[in-house]
Amino acid sequence: MNLKSPSEDDYLGIYSIMFWTLTLIGCVKYACIALKADDQGEGGTFALYSLLCRHANISILSSKRDSISDHHSSPSPYRGTTKKSRLAIFFEGSLVARRLLLFIAMLGMCMLIGDGILTPAISVLSAMDGLRAPFPSVTKTHVEALSAVILIVLFLVQKFGTSRVSFIFSPIMGTWTLTTPMVGIYSIVHYYPGIFKALSPHYILRFFHNNGKDGWLLLGGTVLCITGTEALFADLGHFSRSSIQIAFLCTIYPSLVLTYAGQTAYLIRHPNDHDDGFYKFIPTKVYWPMLVIATLAATVASQSLISATFSIIKQSVVLDYFPRVKVVHTSPNKEGEVYSPEINYILMVLCVSVVLIFGDGKDIGNAFGVVVSLVMLITTVLLTLVMIMIWRTPLILVALYFVTFFVMEGVYVSAVITKIMEGGWVPFAISLVLAFIMFGWFYGRQKKLEYEMTYKITLENLAILLSNPEFQRVQGLCFFYSNIQDGLTPVLGHYIKNMRSLHKVTIFTTLRYKLIPKVPQHERIVVKKLGPKGVYGCLIQYGYADSLNLEGNDFVSQVTGNIRLHIQNCSGTLTSTSIQAEEELLELERALSAGVVHVRGKTRFHIGKNVNWFDKLILAFYEVLHSNCRSALPALGIPLTQRMEVGMFYEA
Repeated sequence: MNLKSPSEDDYLGIYSIMFWTLTLIGCVKYACIALKADDQGEGGTFALYSLLCRHANISILSSKRDSISDHHSSPSPYRGTTKKSRLAIFFEGSLVARRLLLFIAMLGMCMLIGDGILTPAISVLSAMDGLRAPFPSVTKTHVEALSAVILIVLFLVQKFGTSRVSFIFSPIMGTWTLTTPMVGIYSIVHYYPGIFKALSPHYILRFFHNNGKDGWLLLGGTVLCITGTEALFADLGHFSRSSIQIAFLCTIYPSLVLTYAGQTAYLIRHPNDHDDGFYKFIPTKVYWPMLVIATLAATVASQSLISATFSIIKQSVVLDYFPRVKVVHTSPNKEGEVYSPEINYILMVLCVSVVLIFGDGKDIGNAFGVVVSLVMLITTVLLTLVMIMIWRTPLILVALYFVTFFVMEGVYVSAVITKIMEGGWVPFAISLVLAFIMFGWFYGRQKKLEYEMTYKITLENLAILLSNPEFQRVQGLCFFYSNIQDGLTPVLGHYIKNMRSLHKVTIFTTLRYKLIPKVPQHERIVVKKLGPKGVYGCLIQYGYADSLNLEGNDFVSQVTGNIRLHIQNCSGTLTSTSIQAEEELLELERALSAGVVHVRGKTRFHIGKNVNWFDKLILAFYEVLHSNCRSALPALGIPLTQRMEVGMFYEA
């Protein structure tokens, strides 16, 4: 609170600001609009970006990667959008605009990950601070240490999955949403029954008129009333849209309105107790139960942001915008429930560090305000693009939405930016590191793709290589992995020229992550014959909400089963064709019995003297990331004895 001696009108104005912020941003923007902008069940800023990419050719990823089997893509859930809007045409024609859009989506994602660090820290720290009032001997250091212990326990139980953790936490959340408004109602009746006159917006105008710049700066604290709304949107992968809407509109929203009203009523009668308004307004008789409930509820609030962070990291990994980390699906029924051990422990270390280093709740609150307001503003921009380019919403409604929320959130952003030196730099530092990691990985992957497309092996080149009598066709079945689809990886040429052989049945396999959450089961594995005898192409298609549930032998049997069907379907009725098909099937069985091997390229950049300094720096950083990230093949459960890596240098 920046006001030296807040008056009754000041408190009424602050409550009016919080009420209308909750109503407009929480109910209207997120619960009623944003939740409808899901990408087939997935939410968050990156899901909005992928939704835009699916309905217009605005992705920075090379279109060549998606040039094969586009006819297999799932139909759009949005109708009436076959004719592109002018805005979509503009983005498709402007590389700068597409890059800016990608940067905005990345920034929103990095900020939300920062939110996943700050929310547990400030929530648990604020709850545990209630111990200092009844126990004066409890110091700030004790509160920080106890908060750190609680946070460590919270992160350690993440491996059990959202469903199991939520089953434990659900009664806690129910108790919280019931008890806090009851205390609020008691406070309203006891201290200031007329508090709801503050719902009139004129109290907001009066507040800013009376306080000017001080009132504007105070917005950096009031924005915290809307924390968690972005997680509400990002958690769509964990919960259904209707369940989130019912939970927010019927329980969370009225609970917050009554709780904040009760706090304001107390502060009007005790204007100087604003430094610890929550615990001060709780009646003495229920202080200890409320302290326990508040601590447990803070843990639940932290859980939602941690779950959202896992979802966002998984989306980024499968879309190749983030180094590969281990992603575990913790529920057999809900594909969106994921857990990443590496990310979990990194979050734990950062979160505990924030508590121990920035123990002052005000500094963390300032950092939190920066994250909350910026992520909300980014979501507003992306949602506006969705309305124009996909939903085809009338422009008058789009303008009403954009002006209302962009102005409101823009004012909040302008207020919290002033807190940069008072803890607000923390999320920017975290986001800068994450953005550098994402950009370095993305840039390196793009450079590799460009090299592969330039030096790819065509089917004609392969036929010429195999026709050379020096090259042998050896018994066995080989899965040769490639990142490109309209051609074969340059690693193949390197392999054949050095090994002078190729397996009699070779399946060139590409794992393709599409810009959709889920690929229909019948489109998961697409196979075809590639011309030379015994050579096939296989495309494994997955969306970012799908799990790679193909394991080892099961993967091999599914692919070979699809190849059998493909051969039989192409055999026709001619006797000669049927005989040829029988020979191909017999050769496939012989190859299976002879043994299976999985070959992939282990490529690195050769950075010569003529490479510019920017490429030297970024590609060297990419090589560090690539050397320390997980391989793509373990996700398929391939046994170590069947794996083979072929090393090759790519010219940078």
